Amino acid sequence: MAAELTEPAVLDTTPPTSVQQWSASDYAKNGRFVQELAGPVFSMLAAKPGERILDLGCGDGTLTAEIKALGANVLGVDLSNDLLAAARKKGLDVRKADGHALDFVSEFDAVFSNAALHWMRNPKLVIACVARALRPRGRFVGELGGHGNVAAIATAMRAIGARRHVDPAVIAPWFFPTEEEYRRLLTEGGFTVKEIALAPRPTLLKTGMEGWLRTFGRSFFDQFPEPERSEVVSEVTDLLRPSLCDTQGQWTADHIRLRFSAERDA
Repeated sequence: MAAELTEPAVLDTTPPTSVQQWSASDYAKNGRFVQELAGPVFSMLAAKPGERILDLGCGDGTLTAEIKALGANVLGVDLSNDLLAAARKKGLDVRKADGHALDFVSEFDAVFSNAALHWMRNPKLVIACVARALRPRGRFVGELGGHGNVAAIATAMRAIGARRHVDPAVIAPWFFPTEEEYRRLLTEGGFTVKEIALAPRPTLLKTGMEGWLRTFGRSFFDQFPEPERSEVVSEVTDLLRPSLCDTQGQWTADHIRLRFSAERDA
């Protein structure tokens, strides 16, 4: 198995062509809960001083900095120029890279990913790249949206998208696997799964549903010019209000996370 992983993966698949666009300022305002609620998966990583760790989908580097603070030698990769610029301002070692096309070979003791893998919609290719990047017995630890994640939000977006006759491919550009599906993908990709579980995690949205939609649903809403875009955001928000907004006006996102730890086979 190790000999096979030292060569670039050859799969009859290609990464998705659509890419979510990110604003570092919007993310800092509307998405800070992503890092604030990462304690369980960060603990699973258990980074050690001197380890070489890849933070896959590092975003603005908030968790990358925490890994570095533990004494690890960490590299962050992401596709967003804006988020990478914010990470560099923190003094972090980051570079632009696609999780579907990592070119590292047996370089890392661990690959860590939080709230990024569900944006990479060819998981078989990503897992192959991660396996190749790891040293034998290296760890792959991550958390992503699991099956049923943001089901209400995605359904509302699909409903409004159908009403407006837009491309359904960009309505919900996510990969939310079941525990069984992701365990199979990891096992077939050369990993031994140590832990994997779905965890419902309703998330209070301090900046409301509109902030979540404009930040995390941007690939859908950006296809509309203003002022139509604001109208579409309002339509989706109104459709969600009975399900996800309480009587005090507090919004909750229907998040379900899939958390896992796996070891690359020797």
